[in-house]
Amino acid sequence: MDVTTADNPLVQFKSVNVSLSGNSIINDLNLTVERGETLVLLGESGCGKTTTLKLVNRLLEATSGEVVVEGKSTTAWDPIALRRHIGYVIQEGGLFPHFTIARNVGLVPSLSGWESPRIDDRVRELLNLVGLDPDRFAERYPRELSGGQRQRVGVARALAADPPLMLLDEPFGALDPLTRASLQREFADLSRRLGKTAILVTHDVREALTLADRVGLMHKGRLLLLESPDGFRASSNPQARAYLETLSIGGAA
Repeated sequence: MDVTTADNPLVQFKSVNVSLSGNSIINDLNLTVERGETLVLLGESGCGKTTTLKLVNRLLEATSGEVVVEGKSTTAWDPIALRRHIGYVIQEGGLFPHFTIARNVGLVPSLSGWESPRIDDRVRELLNLVGLDPDRFAERYPRELSGGQRQRVGVARALAADPPLMLLDEPFGALDPLTRASLQREFADLSRRLGKTAILVTHDVREALTLADRVGLMHKGRLLLLESPDGFRASSNPQARAYLETLSIGGAA
């Protein structure tokens, strides 16, 4: 049977544990990420959410258990091939400052051996997709853009090779509140239109409830709760209630 059919989850964590320098970071994580969904991992700093994200693209490896992407254990993937199969977005886009915007966006297709005209077409397509006129922005450098514009470029770069999966680590955390809210709405719309699978890490419950199909609440390396936004609002879990109280909606479920 073809393990990469649409009937199978895109990502699976199977009894995953991670220990670093004798400290337990992830404890018995069992989780599936379905194709086409946006899963948001919510939790305070140090809870293990970014570690969980890095297990997917093998920037870290599990101490025990197994992480599976597209039906294959991450340890069975060539790590470079795996990372080119996954879009990765971090704060400020993680852009190369000495590359133009066009070169930043076209980096993965270039490394994958695409011909120059195809890369140029893809760069223009993606800059338009994220609301940046390629005639104005393609030849600029990251320092010449605002924080919100750099974040748009980071999303465009992550989409460049049309990966089935996107990982986003606090992608809007460094932005001012108005820009952040605007990009959150645009990302949600873009994700729906493109049908991408995404795992997004945040400590912002408002962001989680806005963007998620499911919210995974993490605390001290454990997955405490996995719910739809409505299910999260209705949860009696004390940690979930504490987050909801920060929105002054603790009793509104």
